Amino acid sequence: MASEAENRKSFAVQAGYCSAMDAPITARICTALGQGITRASETGRRVLDWPAEPVADALVLRLVGGLHALHRRGVPELRRIFTGEETDLGRIGAALDGVLSAYDLPLMPWLYGPPQTNEPARSSGLMTGLLHLAQRYGPRFEVLEIGSSGGLNLMIGRYQFDLGGVRVGPAESPLMLRPEWRGVAPPAAPVEVVSARGVDIAPLDLNDDRDADRLQAYCWVDAVERLARLETAIAMLRADPVQLERGDAAEWLAARLVETQPAGVTRVLMHSVVWQYLRPEAWVQITAAMEAAGAAATVDRPLGWVMMEPNRDQAAHEIRVRGWPGDTPMEMVARTHAHGAWVEGLSPPFDTRPYLMRAPYS
Repeated sequence: MASEAENRKSFAVQAGYCSAMDAPITARICTALGQGITRASETGRRVLDWPAEPVADALVLRLVGGLHALHRRGVPELRRIFTGEETDLGRIGAALDGVLSAYDLPLMPWLYGPPQTNEPARSSGLMTGLLHLAQRYGPRFEVLEIGSSGGLNLMIGRYQFDLGGVRVGPAESPLMLRPEWRGVAPPAAPVEVVSARGVDIAPLDLNDDRDADRLQAYCWVDAVERLARLETAIAMLRADPVQLERGDAAEWLAARLVETQPAGVTRVLMHSVVWQYLRPEAWVQITAAMEAAGAAATVDRPLGWVMMEPNRDQAAHEIRVRGWPGDTPMEMVARTHAHGAWVEGLSPPFDTRPYLMRAPYS
């Protein structure tokens, strides 16, 4: 069981991540909360007595999301804090603790589950991985995504990308993703996503205004460009819904992997910022299912795995790719900003050490 000191320290840890990702207002809010939160509210008591590992549970992000939602609804006590006008940590901490007491009832549910940080720009890193598989197996893909949240990255085939000068995706797309490119450009290969399906243990229905507002509240207030991009992506999804189911990731994937696979199409497992939220036995089940399906993969029916998961030590996320048939282990082909602001293509020989699950940031 975590102690109060450990739970308070998690706010400073998250503040460090926010600072590293150019979110000074959110970093200040995290710092002030860690210093100023008291047991005057049920929310405060729940946070300070959090029984599990607070960083792994993204405890701070749960609470900050709830506060951002209140700000978006016009709660006056939060205006100067979330616009960055108020910078004194003591005053911010006291004001936020007062908000916890005044809005205990609407804030408590934000602590019940992990944050939904569905970010369409993460598709830039995921598409980088698909380009490596396209170079190997051909352009056509059937995408299977676990931890899809609201399903925005299931639209990876509908976005237009400029990845280090490599253009891919429909030119008429209303959303162009052009991250700052660093390092080696990805393979210049055509990509056609013929189908995309996803699963989430608690998916958001972005046709529902409440779920859309919830997703936007998890987007940090500093990220004006992100918020605009999110609005565009939600509009795209509402115009043409995605195939998103509720279910257990390991069970759902196992069922999809035994379905008939069209010839000439690469079936790909894809996920971003998901691994940390799965139980350890799910890691084993998913890996075993992919290795078994990979052993049966053929040149006509290949299998791929593209992951974008955090590396806390480098304040970046790793893009790793595995393909079957083939004996090459999973390779780290790129690094990326957590929200897709930049992507760094790496040069071979690629790192093939196993991915080490580290603590989260959003």
